[in-house]
This record gives sequence, C-alpha cells and structure tokens, in this order.
Amino acid sequence: MSEKPLVAVPHWRAPTWERTKFYYDALEAGGARYLVVEGEQLPAEARGLLLTGGVDVDPRLYGEKRNPLTDRPNRKRDTHELGLLKQALERDLPVLCICRGHELLNVALGGSLVQHIESNDHRWRDDGASKWHDVVVDGSSRLSDFYGEGRTLRVNSRHHQGVTEKKLAPSLQMTARSSDRFVEAMESRNHRWVMGIQWHPERPEMHPDSLTLFESFARTCG
Repeated sequence: MSEKPLVAVPHWRAPTWERTKFYYDALEAGGARYLVVEGEQLPAEARGLLLTGGVDVDPRLYGEKRNPLTDRPNRKRDTHELGLLKQALERDLPVLCICRGHELLNVALGGSLVQHIESNDHRWRDDGASKWHDVVVDGSSRLSDFYGEGRTLRVNSRHHQGVTEKKLAPSLQMTARSSDRFVEAMESRNHRWVMGIQWHPERPEMHPDSLTLFESFARTCG
C-alpha cells in the first residue's frame, strides 16, 4: 500500500469562528496526511497545499482602501501564504483553497474582491452557526467530475466577502455560482489541479458528501 500524500497547511492561529482541526480531519478522511508549515519555504516533500479560512485578505493587495466592515488585515499571514502559494503553483502541485484561501487565490492571480456582501445569506449566524444557501455546479470541470455537471448543492455559508465574475482573475474559471451570481468555486486554467471553494467543506456539517472533494484532492496529490 502506498504512503498517503503529504499536504502542507500554513500555520496560523484560527479565529474564534474557525476550527483548524476540521481541516486536518478532512484531509485524513480523504486519504492524505498534513504537515503544518511555519517557515517561508514549501517543504520539498509536500505533494499539495491547503489554504484555510480566516481573517479578510488585505485590500491593499488588490489596490483598494479598507472598507470599515473589512477585518484588520494580518499582513504577515498574507505574505506567508502568498509565498507558499507561489511556490506550489511554480511546482504545479495540487492546491485546495477554502473561504479566505479562495479569496486569496483570486487576489494572487490578479483578481479582486467584494469587500462586504450586503446579503445576509453569505454570513454566519450571530450564535456562530453557519447559514445555508444553494450553489449550482457550472459546466464541465474537475468539480463537476465528482459532484455532477449542473447539480445544485446545499452549502454552508460563513463569509462576508466574495468574488464576482467581474472580479475573477483572468486565469481562473468559475465552476459553481450562487443565485446572486457570486463565484462559489473556481479552478485554474493553467495548472493541473488548483481549486478555490468559498464554502466550508471541511466542517462536519458538510459531511459525508464533501469528503469526495478531499478524496479527489488526495488522489491528485498522490
């Protein structure tokens, strides 16, 4: 039996609404191992990279001033994760980017963000629980390979920023959309397997269906 592939995960303290362990558990359930990375170099033994949720990306990275409703940025985290992402893309490693990671991927490749979505559908509840909305898997893609083209997914929602088609980086393809036309999933046109997911597939409330995503990621890393 071959050894499970090793996925690098940048190390940052999770905000109160995040649970880092959910990401680790989902990777292991999907058939991968994880390696927590604190340094600037992506380890040579890493076979993939996972970018997790957290505080808002610094708007200065896409040429905007901070909206009053945008989190105070963690510039050290932005710099660290952008550096690891650049190395992973140069090595053409599989990359899975979730929530903040989805947004950071878009910024890294030349896109920008809606700093605050007015609709309450995309944010979590006051008690910290997720809200829920539907997304439609759009066209032929890696995402549709395991969810089905045109399928409607009921997903959790725990963000207040997002990507629209207008703000999508040129090298990214939208692969799932919400009814208000936010880009809920996207993939790189130029890399083997690079995917952004706006919802939180790692959370147990999304299991078991979402584990298919982590299984696909682990297989590609392997």
